[in-house]
Amino acid sequence: MVEPAARVEVGVAIVGAGAAGLWAAQVAASRLAELGRPDPGVLLLEKTPRTGTKVLASGGTHCNLTTTLPPDEAAALFGKEAERFLLPALWNLPPAAVRERFHQLGVPTVEAPLEKIFPASGRAKDVRDAMEAAARAAGASIWLDASVASVAREGERWRTELADGRVVLSRALMLCPGGKSYAGSGTTGDGYVWLKSLDLPIVEPVPALVPLTSPEVWVRELTGIAPQDVEARLLSPKGKVLATRRRPVVFTHQGLSGPGAMDLSEPVARYEAGGRIGPLPRLALDLAPDLGRDELRALLLDAATAKGAPRLSRALGLELPKRLRAQIAASAGLDELDPRVGHITKAQRHELIETLKGLQVPVDGTLGYDKAEVTAGGLALKVVDPNTLGVRGHPGLHVFGELLDIQGPIGGLNFQAAWSTAELAAIDAVARLST
Repeated sequence: MVEPAARVEVGVAIVGAGAAGLWAAQVAASRLAELGRPDPGVLLLEKTPRTGTKVLASGGTHCNLTTTLPPDEAAALFGKEAERFLLPALWNLPPAAVRERFHQLGVPTVEAPLEKIFPASGRAKDVRDAMEAAARAAGASIWLDASVASVAREGERWRTELADGRVVLSRALMLCPGGKSYAGSGTTGDGYVWLKSLDLPIVEPVPALVPLTSPEVWVRELTGIAPQDVEARLLSPKGKVLATRRRPVVFTHQGLSGPGAMDLSEPVARYEAGGRIGPLPRLALDLAPDLGRDELRALLLDAATAKGAPRLSRALGLELPKRLRAQIAASAGLDELDPRVGHITKAQRHELIETLKGLQVPVDGTLGYDKAEVTAGGLALKVVDPNTLGVRGHPGLHVFGELLDIQGPIGGLNFQAAWSTAELAAIDAVARLST
């Protein structure tokens, strides 16, 4: 146990007792114990009065802790550069191994739709408690209310100075304080200041996995409607497809939420951060993703000549709420909500198909860091070794978790990246103590 003295020396110092930090502390302390070297010890520093605050709040307090996807499919969802970077970590600790690790810690898990994994209890607290208990049992010390003021190289060691004047010297320093999302958890962007003090390159942070705002009254009038099978496409002002995600979307009193919209929020946030003048990207919602335009056209033409003169809703077989159908009808220029198909003109049929395959939803921003699940941007990946999470040119320094320029979609993927990068970082940090 490392006592909170004015000046202490440890083997490994970890800054940030969130998902990544708790995982790294347990792995590092366990490996030191296996090597018969519990000293010089592992010290985990947390600026707030408790560990894992964002873990506790995640998934609506249910904690979507990983995914059912295999490593290569999971990595591909982070974008090309991050995919290449993450593959070594995800293959070393794949989602299935994370699930098994939690089972060993006494947290059974269950699968949920959309490739999600949750604790069987549905309690994020069980995840946090198990991780903290495992870190302590392995021999890691945890200091709470230990806000870090600065980090610097001091000879062969790293010097971490706390806001209250205490100093921690360590052979290995691991930074995982999170980004700037959900500032109430303590993630206020401190890590970026430390990285800049070391002259390390940073990709400008912006809020990500955050609800979008819309200036359109009709969008807000659809509040509460949540189409489940929809493909959301983010379009540039010139109509270029920037990103696509097939996930549920939720209309809100401010705009759009749900994974389909939030997964596409980073480009909008970057547009905001750039202070650009002019139209922002917009969202197009494909409300019939399993049907192509030609198939929809055939359905409508067949229905128009069928006996009984079916109405539009019956002809298409799409289960959409009345308020949403009313907006589709208005956007397509139809005279009534559910006309008989035979009464729809050729021009109206064309507009209807285009509306169903791409309902245009203007957006004018995001709800910012306070409502963001993660931060996009951070330490540039080019200066980090993907096999060790060590920072090139800075021996003994490891950066991982949300402080890296890595951001995946909703679905346990960002937690998975945190666990996997923390594992590699901890393994390398301990290995360095033996050299």
